[in-house]
Amino acid sequence: MRVIAGTSRGRRLTEFDGHDVRPTPDRVREALFNILRSRLGDFAGLRVLDLFAGSGALAIEALSRGATSACLVEKTPAAAKIIRENLNRCNLSDQAKLIILDAWKALPGFASRSFDLVFLDPPYGQEMVERALIEVDRLELLSKEGIVCAETAADEILPESIGQLRRIDQRRYGTILINFYS
Repeated sequence: MRVIAGTSRGRRLTEFDGHDVRPTPDRVREALFNILRSRLGDFAGLRVLDLFAGSGALAIEALSRGATSACLVEKTPAAAKIIRENLNRCNLSDQAKLIILDAWKALPGFASRSFDLVFLDPPYGQEMVERALIEVDRLELLSKEGIVCAETAADEILPESIGQLRRIDQRRYGTILINFYS
């Protein structure tokens, strides 16, 4: 796994051992960020929330491409250690805040904040994405022009809209489905 573009382009990221964690493959991340670039333009100045951060690859990619700041939420200490290592490896630690906490406990703490880009990539098959979308909407975490990228298994069905959030695009990459809401 590597950073695709930006100031940290080509840097290898530490990955997890074992089969419990499923990082977004490089080719899918590249396609995802191409779509985001076409919708958001330049990443400069964007505020990012990576709610189920895993290795931190999605937030790191956004920071590498010019996002101003990123909050990464991850409950697993082993994953948090990998995120710190990856942020340090890419010289992005100063722009990132790592919160080691369950996503559901962390979300209320963001109630007064607004993000331009929200990544949701929780474990598949646990119906966590829809719940997270409900909370993002309820807490009004998305800026007016912001986008939520919600990754699920290809067979997981998400609603067209949740509260004020509307699906604006959906892309399938093999067994991965990415839903874009604004």
